[in-house]
Amino acid sequence: MRPVLPPWSGTLAAKAAAFITVMCCALAALLGVLVHVQVTNQTVGQARDQALQRLTQATERYEAGDTLWRGAGVDPPELPGELRDLAVAGDRGTIVAEREGRPTMWAAGPVDGERALAVAVDYSQQARTIEGLDRAILWSSGLAIGATLLVGAFAVTRVTRRLHTTALVARRISAGDLDARVNDPRAGPRTGPRTGPRTGLRTGPRTGLRKGPRTDPSTDLRTDPRTDLRAGPRTDPRTGPRIKAGPQDEVAAVAAALDSMAASLQGKLLAEQRFTADVAHELRTPLTGLHAAAELLPPGRPTELVRDRVAALRTLTEDLLEISRLDTGRERVELDTEQLGPLAERAVRAAGSGTEVRVVRDVSVETDRRRLERVLGNLVANAHRHGRGPVVLTVDGPVVTVRDHGDGFPEYLVAHGPQRFRTEGGTRGHGLGLTIARGQAEVLGARLEFANAPEGGAVATLKLAVE
Repeated sequence: MRPVLPPWSGTLAAKAAAFITVMCCALAALLGVLVHVQVTNQTVGQARDQALQRLTQATERYEAGDTLWRGAGVDPPELPGELRDLAVAGDRGTIVAEREGRPTMWAAGPVDGERALAVAVDYSQQARTIEGLDRAILWSSGLAIGATLLVGAFAVTRVTRRLHTTALVARRISAGDLDARVNDPRAGPRTGPRTGPRTGLRTGPRTGLRKGPRTDPSTDLRTDPRTDLRAGPRTDPRTGPRIKAGPQDEVAAVAAALDSMAASLQGKLLAEQRFTADVAHELRTPLTGLHAAAELLPPGRPTELVRDRVAALRTLTEDLLEISRLDTGRERVELDTEQLGPLAERAVRAAGSGTEVRVVRDVSVETDRRRLERVLGNLVANAHRHGRGPVVLTVDGPVVTVRDHGDGFPEYLVAHGPQRFRTEGGTRGHGLGLTIARGQAEVLGARLEFANAPEGGAVATLKLAVE
């Protein structure tokens, strides 16, 4: 069973900090061991040479019959057993051992057959030096690791902050805000915003500079490098001056790709919106004439079919025009104080369908009556067209709920909201009614949510803002 880790452990900053810490500890341990071994070998070697030198001097004094100095003697009781055995065997050697509670370097050699002459040299100073070196290595390693962590955390935080910004912009774009941009300063050359209207020298009649007399080359502005306009920074009259940026890194490349994708999507969406608006406007005039012509046809079943299709096409055109106006974002509301209960009843009556209205708690709201009636009318009409009765509209304070008892909304609509010209399950329609309802709700500052009831049926909830 894998252990459950806290959420922060999966972040890039935590992983980078762990990696830096492990690498710094490994490097500090490696360098510390190398320095410790090198200094210890050098210190022990110097103490061993000194002890062996004193052993040589003590051996000469012993053989000459002179008195040995303090710290030297034959078979001293403090001499370690392994060093005594080595000396008795005829070899000379050294060892570090405790003597009277202090570290001592012993040197011993053979004398008089199976006896050992030993010399004790104080090793306290060398031991303190090595201990001090070890403490210095530990402290310096800790400081180096801490400083490296701080610098690494600062560098990684700068990268993660830019990644978080890019992710936030990506979420805004996925939510429909195609104007969102990262605008990373390291994303390469950028173009400045357009500061004025496009003048476009080619929009007027051509002046034909070459039709006049040729100027003197010595005074021609185009040939004089001192006054040649092309000698300075190039300026695009459509987008403004180009802004030079620094070197581009990987995060900047991702940000630039995201901005480019958003700009491409925005351009395609605007082109689609313009196309929809143009088609609706172009169809409106001939449809008006077609509707007038259909009214002049003699009564009969064919005439009813023609009038019905013309009315459906005319409604579709009006819906497209309304969507195009909503897409521009220039709709203005005309606010007035309205009682929500009576307003909902009027909207149901205007829809001309058998819908039950329940007012649990009435409330006064400041809203645009025409737009709110349009939203409620579309929700009721959609419930009758694609669901099954009974259809109930409930007013509970600033919350209005429209519910039917049909098969419910499609999964894509509950997850992502209504989409124009998208329907599922063989239902009739173009998906424009709910799209208009959501757009008008956004204009009113309200929130329109779609869900399916647990026991079956579609539920549309409109939450109005209340002062």
